[in-house]
Parts: sequence; C-alpha cells; structure tokens
Amino acid sequence: MSHLVSVAELSDLIDREPRLRILDVRWRLGGPDGYPDYLEAHVPGAVYADLETELSRHGRPDEGRHPLPDTATVQDAARRWGLDDGDAVIVYDDHGGLAAARAWWLLRQGGVDVRVLDGGWPAWRATGLPVESGAVTPEPGTVTLTDIGGGSLTIDEVAVFPASGVLLDVRAPERYRGETEPYDPIAGHVPGAINLPTKAHLTEDGTVRSADEIRANLAAIGVTAETPVAAYCGSGITAAHTALMLAEAGIDAKIFHGSWSQWSNTPGRPVATGPQPG
Repeated sequence: MSHLVSVAELSDLIDREPRLRILDVRWRLGGPDGYPDYLEAHVPGAVYADLETELSRHGRPDEGRHPLPDTATVQDAARRWGLDDGDAVIVYDDHGGLAAARAWWLLRQGGVDVRVLDGGWPAWRATGLPVESGAVTPEPGTVTLTDIGGGSLTIDEVAVFPASGVLLDVRAPERYRGETEPYDPIAGHVPGAINLPTKAHLTEDGTVRSADEIRANLAAIGVTAETPVAAYCGSGITAAHTALMLAEAGIDAKIFHGSWSQWSNTPGRPVATGPQPG
C-alpha cells in the first residue's frame, strides 16, 4: 500500500471515514511558525501539529538542532491531536512534504496507520476544495504508541554505516561538498556518505515522482531493495522525507536524526568535503 494519498482520495475519506484524523504540519526551517497560516485556512478538520515542540525537542548543540523526542512526548501530542488506537491519519504541509514526513516517520514508528498528502496544501488549494479557518480542538484521544526510536541511528552507528551499506546525505549538493553551510559550524559531510538530495524525488509542483523514477534515482548511486541504507540531512527533518520516498519504492531506510547538526557540533568527528566518491 502507498504511503501517500492524493487530494481526491483525501476528499473521499473526509466524506466517508469517521475515524480519519488530519494533521497540518506546516513549518519552514528559519521561517515563521506555520500556525498563523493554519489559522487562516486549512483542510477541514485538520489539527495543527507543532514540529518544534511536538515532533522534536530542544537539546544540547551536540544532540543536533531537532533531536528525536521520546515516545511519551509524541504520545502526549498525538492524544492532544485527538488520536485513538485504530485511527487513520493523514499529514500534510506546504513544502513538498518535508515537515509532514517527520510526523509520518514518528507516527509510523509508533504503530499508527499514517499517510502523507501528495502535493500537500498547495495541491489541496489548487483543486478548489473547501477549506476551514480557525483552530480545531478535538476531544483528547487515548492512542498508545510503541517505541518510536527503533529506526534511528546513533552518531557512532552512522560513523561506521558506509562500511556495510549506503549512507545518504540528502542535503543540497553545495552543502554536501562543503562550499557553504548556512546553519551549522562546519561545512562538509560524513566521510563515506553519498549525496542524493531529497528534492530529486519531487516534481516541479511538489508531488512525488513515480516509484519507478525513485528506484532509478537510487539505482544510479548503488541502492537497491537489498541494500542497507540510511539517510541524514541538516537536522533530521529532510532525512525523514527521503525515508518516505524510499518506502514508496519498497525500500526500508534508517535515519540519523542528529544529522549534520549533531556531527558538526561533536568534537573529533572527521569531516569530508568535495564531490562524492567515484
């Protein structure tokens, strides 16, 4: 089954699925909070999920900019969103699914039936379907999540991962090469990592390319269904999007949630620069 849902499919689900829950995860790195945009207009019934406080936590610099929250934190947030065991959940944002994928990853790890709206908020608006304004405050839910940390790599595990699999750096090529670094103290990449920006899997309108196209992107750098693969980005958000893309292609991936923000803030970690190997 696909991990994505189309606008038409979501519209149909809203009409016929009483246990549907929709989460608005609008957020931009370095940009304004997405809550005012949510209040102005959102998919009917959607509850706002805060990426900074509910889908990540604040930690030390050597834990990264968006450390993985613990299971209890995400469970408390999910109950605030009105989730009960057995609910179907759709998540969306307004930026290619990058933030929504973080919610997808955490809830999926926790055992929730969750999918991402392909094309997100722009796709919904483009159809002229109804929208809603103001905050949606559901009755608290009672969902119980399983451990959300099972698919995550530690900094020590990621250091040796290239010896046995493919470690994907999914940031922009110039950040991978070490030519620029707008957020973290050191430019470059984890030694042995291969660059494949997650936006390579999106079309110009922000919808996801076909599974065959994603597999072709991956095959070009040596990733097949049998390849152990892990992903990192700047702070662990975009890496979840790559994990979503790989899942669409039938490939399971792990995530280094500390990502480059943790690596570059941890003394003694080696740094590679320049084009990727080979």
